[in-house]
Amino acid sequence: MPAEARIAALRSEIASLETSARPGERPCLPFEIEAMDRRLAGGGLAVPALHEVAGASPGPGDDAAATLFAASIAARAGGGIVLWALSRRDLFAPGLALAGLEPSRILYAECRRDEEVLAVMEEGLRHGGLAAAVGEAGRAAMAATRRLQLAAEEGGTMALMLRRWRRSGDDPLGLPSAAVTRWRIACAPSAPLPVPGVGRARWTLALARQRGGEPFQLDVEAPDEKARVALAPGAADRAAPALRAA
Repeated sequence: MPAEARIAALRSEIASLETSARPGERPCLPFEIEAMDRRLAGGGLAVPALHEVAGASPGPGDDAAATLFAASIAARAGGGIVLWALSRRDLFAPGLALAGLEPSRILYAECRRDEEVLAVMEEGLRHGGLAAAVGEAGRAAMAATRRLQLAAEEGGTMALMLRRWRRSGDDPLGLPSAAVTRWRIACAPSAPLPVPGVGRARWTLALARQRGGEPFQLDVEAPDEKARVALAPGAADRAAPALRAA
């Protein structure tokens, strides 16, 4: 097939995907925070769709924050089982429970490579009986994320990809993706307490890209046992830098 024909076919496929996946036409999961929901296309996260989450830096703090953010979304996506395709054996079940995702709801699938994670996610999404499918991957080609998006729509299930930093140091959100939203999570100073101790964790959520809407950034408090984040007192929403390649 000539190069021009391949390019035209690819553009047609992308246009078809975007048309069939408009956020406002799908059920959505609101955060129930007005400053966030009004900035999200559709008033929340589209349920039968792919969403990507990454730590703002390779540090363990940001990585843990991104993991807990994904866990809190999965916990509220439905009351059933959450499939979690692992790439590392470093999940801490009590920590996930504190973010609202009980261990009894998680079905773990240990994978050796990113390709296995993507395949397990796709199979789980097409099953249609899960509350959500979470997968940990460092790299995923555009074609792979497109398949996950279509599988999420087909199964009516939310897909959450935790894009983890690798040793190469490449930005995990640097490559194009078919994800409806792409988030960066960074730890922020917690509120001071009147007594010695550590207050409720705070994060800076940066929506780097969303289909049908603009990027933005907010400071929030980490999820409680009901998997709900809260707007940090005095936080103001602001524009977030968009991804260069999205």
